[in-house]
Amino acid sequence: MKKYPSVIAVGNEKTFQIAERFFGGIFKNKLVVKDGDELTLGKHTFKFVFAPMVHWPEVIFTYDIKDKVLFSADAFGKFGALDTDEDWTCEARRYYINIVGKYGATVQSVLKKVAPLDVEIVCPLHGPVLSENLGYYLGKYNIWSSYMPEDKGVFIAYASIYGHTREAAEKLAAALKQKGERVSIADLTRCDMAEAVEDAFRYDRLVVASVTYDGGLFPVTEMFINRLKSKNYQGRKVAFIENGSWAPVSAKLMRAQFETMKQITFAENSVTVPSAVNENTEAAISALAAELIG
Repeated sequence: MKKYPSVIAVGNEKTFQIAERFFGGIFKNKLVVKDGDELTLGKHTFKFVFAPMVHWPEVIFTYDIKDKVLFSADAFGKFGALDTDEDWTCEARRYYINIVGKYGATVQSVLKKVAPLDVEIVCPLHGPVLSENLGYYLGKYNIWSSYMPEDKGVFIAYASIYGHTREAAEKLAAALKQKGERVSIADLTRCDMAEAVEDAFRYDRLVVASVTYDGGLFPVTEMFINRLKSKNYQGRKVAFIENGSWAPVSAKLMRAQFETMKQITFAENSVTVPSAVNENTEAAISALAAELIG
């Protein structure tokens, strides 16, 4: 804008409000557009589709009617913009859930507005241009934004101090795999938290295993659950493994957090590790595995 001060900047009211908070009064010439407006520039006509909270309040999709290109802002993007040869789904899922995930209702609304458009190419701000099998990407966004599980499987997220909670989590994972269940497992003290949140949304069942720490939750467990809550985690079956040498309360505390989320079903069985895994613990793990499989 400094180099070409006579240029006309196109945006909505919030575009200019937010941009000018960052950069001051840099826009000398503004064209303020509204949802559904069209702008013709020679051979190309651009249709503006407002997409507020996907994931900022001023977001606009721009559709080039001539070339059938949808410039989709943050939607349909992914982490790793230069990694065009890698699988789109994993990093797009992680991006969506951790960046846009809270705003599923607004994404659903925008998908309905985009549906009538004849889109052949999608150009997101983050990640590769999409030009083939667009129904696949739209389908994934519909699943993610409606908070439905993407795959049947069990995600086990554990936080362990001395290794005994980890042992219980791994034994549960082994029991589930032996029965043919799809299982993903993560150490919350060492993993990428964004990937843990991604897997929690991906699968239809979740087991959180945590030590009791100073009469409360281990900090990374609390962080993980808070992240799920902030992204509107819902519609899953959840189970708990707790550990405590003298006053295990982590299962009770974790359940209280999940009770504030929508449509959470709790497993009837839970596991308490009394410092270390013993025969009673293994029996409880078997019972939980049987329930999760059933």
